[in-house]
Amino acid sequence: MHWRGIERDIQIPTSNIQRSSKVAKRRKIVAAQVRYVEATLLLNEAANGQPQHAFDLEERTAVFGERIVRFSKRIPRDPTNNRLINQLIGCGTSVGANYCEANEGVSGKDFRNIVGRCVKEAKETKYFLRMIAAAEPTLAATARGLYSEAKELHLIFASIFRKLRGRTDRS
Repeated sequence: MHWRGIERDIQIPTSNIQRSSKVAKRRKIVAAQVRYVEATLLLNEAANGQPQHAFDLEERTAVFGERIVRFSKRIPRDPTNNRLINQLIGCGTSVGANYCEANEGVSGKDFRNIVGRCVKEAKETKYFLRMIAAAEPTLAATARGLYSEAKELHLIFASIFRKLRGRTDRS
């Protein structure tokens, strides 16, 4: 499992005191992330107590939505940012919600239409992440990581959508 949320721009310590405090901070961050992953795995168990598939697209989109929500809490509030935050939360979380809905679709046509919405929402998420990075340059590095994940989700859903073109029933 990769840790995209870990800050990688850590300065090299120049003294032993700095080194030990940075190591301690790093350990706290990793411990918090391990606790978060353990809690997430508990929520992601199947009815029989076994963890679900590691590459589950529903889980990936849910984690992406959670990251968007946590990121939005770090953005300073002002009239311009408030509008961007609302838009980002809406499209960033609806990617996963729409995919969950698509999996419950009654027909192949319904599935394809809802996956098409996932494509649009992922693309919109990329746009608003770009706008927030422009409005708040201090958050650009974090926004870049989220943008990368939004781009991957966009490509995944676009591929699914293209493969379903012309089909009327899902197998």
